[in-house]
Amino acid sequence: MEFQDKALTCMDCGNDFVFTAGEQLFFHDKQFKNEPKRCKFCKAKRAALFGTNGSNGQAAAPVYHKVETRTVCSHCNKETTVPFRPTQGRPVLCRECFQQGRVGAAV
Repeated sequence: MEFQDKALTCMDCGNDFVFTAGEQLFFHDKQFKNEPKRCKFCKAKRAALFGTNGSNGQAAAPVYHKVETRTVCSHCNKETTVPFRPTQGRPVLCRECFQQGRVGAAV
């Protein structure tokens, strides 16, 4: 099957855009039934608005923020921050005590 570039009209902005032969081949290979309804700019704008990655309509991967928790070291009682939320009943070590424990375990 041979494809040729097609001019389509964006349903959001009303501008014409080209549905290339390569894009048509991709749609055919993926067995997509409908032609695109939006130009690339409007598609990207819509994806940003609705939190999708734009390529397959799935939700974008969540952005994880680093957690810093202030706590007291279980070994030396020094105030420190750790990059996780401590769970009750488990010791929390400051960086120095943690490194000493790793060196001691390696020997």
